[in-house]
Amino acid sequence: MTNPLTSLLGIDIPVFQAPIGSVAGAELAAAVSDAGGMGAIALTWTSPAKTTALIADIKQLTTKPFQVNFVLAFEPQSLPHALEAGAPVVTFSWGMPHTQASLVRSFGAKFGVQVSTADGAKQALDLDADFLICQGVEAGGHVQATQRLWQVLPGVVAEAEAVPVVAAGGIATGTHIRHALEGGASGAMLGTRFVATTQSLAHETYKHRLISAASHEAILTVCFDRGWPYAAHRVLRTPTLEAWEAAGCPPSGQRPGEGDIVAHHGDGRPCVRYEDTPPLRGMTGDVHDLCLYAGVGCSEIKDIPSASDLVARLWREAQYAR
Repeated sequence: MTNPLTSLLGIDIPVFQAPIGSVAGAELAAAVSDAGGMGAIALTWTSPAKTTALIADIKQLTTKPFQVNFVLAFEPQSLPHALEAGAPVVTFSWGMPHTQASLVRSFGAKFGVQVSTADGAKQALDLDADFLICQGVEAGGHVQATQRLWQVLPGVVAEAEAVPVVAAGGIATGTHIRHALEGGASGAMLGTRFVATTQSLAHETYKHRLISAASHEAILTVCFDRGWPYAAHRVLRTPTLEAWEAAGCPPSGQRPGEGDIVAHHGDGRPCVRYEDTPPLRGMTGDVHDLCLYAGVGCSEIKDIPSASDLVARLWREAQYAR
């Protein structure tokens, strides 16, 4: 398929993998890109040295374009290193890149901005964003939006005019992608669906929990705030979340089991209850007590395919969906 978005970014299929934090490594990003979509890694909390290494790893695995993401609620310290390493596309969320846009341009890279309203779209366009990501509140992970995707998408598309828009939030199937394209978007971004792939760095317990999850189990909350206070996020129901709710949703410092070490990383680092780290490959302990990020499209996840097979399947479904 060729449209303004695929032509702009040099991709074959307008299917974007969301950055999905620590769950997306070089292998997943490269596999999505190599399959014709747009793979991604999140670099907000990544050191400059690791940023350089991650991008080098992706470029060894694929020659196709990929994106790196920075959450502007935090200082994007590794952005210059990502650009120096050759990141071709940068996306920003939770803020406007007022001071970063010119730096991205100086390296000849493209950039997109996540928005959740038409007014937000206008601000991003004033910065000459190459494309927009329109997020709906149905999204998993940290949720910038407050309105449903299908409510806000028409206004963002109208404001964007010729600038391509990527729809995001609760999208998990080819039919959803087709709906987004018919609604004026030039592409679709999926996060939770790519968590449940073989290349994802998510713990197997997390992946299988997604397979059994229903949409109503993906709850918007502020429970897991250790590491990113005051940011709403959508996660599956867990014993930690249910104990907090049963206690009346008390504030930080007064929550049940606060400070408990519930799991350990493969290198022995502890994972504390209420922190914003999802269960990752190699972790041990009660990983089901950690935050299981998931969008409302989780009910559509029935298997754990390779990322390349998933991209092909999604696009095939999108082409033939009715």
